[in-house]
Formats: sequence, structure tokens, C-alpha cells
Amino acid sequence: MSDEIKTYRFLTVEQVAEEMNVSVSQIRALLKSGELRGIQVGGRNVWRIAASDVEDYITEAYRRTAERIAAGELPE
Repeated sequence: MSDEIKTYRFLTVEQVAEEMNVSVSQIRALLKSGELRGIQVGGRNVWRIAASDVEDYITEAYRRTAERIAAGELPE
């Protein structure tokens, strides 16, 4: 993660999307599905994601990808 991201305990949806190089809507979908942990603060769909939860998600994504490669589910 970039140095700016590491200084904050909680990140915005926009910060996480930028860090992972995906769209904000993709991060919101991960939050709503429970794949990425986050907390909803107040109303109006305001989410915050702990930096450690982003790291956990990435670690798990690497693990799942490695399993799929080993199982021959992903083309080379």
C-alpha cells in the first residue's frame, strides 16, 4: 500500500478503489457481498474500510487465485 494509505486506520471507498486500481462500484459490491469487510458509518451509504481488512482481502484473493491455478481453472 502507498505511504498515505498506511497512515490511516480507516479508508474511504474511493481510497480503496484507487489503491486496488478498480472502480468505486466494484468496492461497493465487495462490501455488500461481504467479501471485503467494512463498516457503514451513519446513513447515506458512507462506508469505511480498515487498512488491515484491505490487506486481508488481498491476501485471501492471492490464496484463492493460487488454488484456481493449481486446479487448472484459470488459463495460462
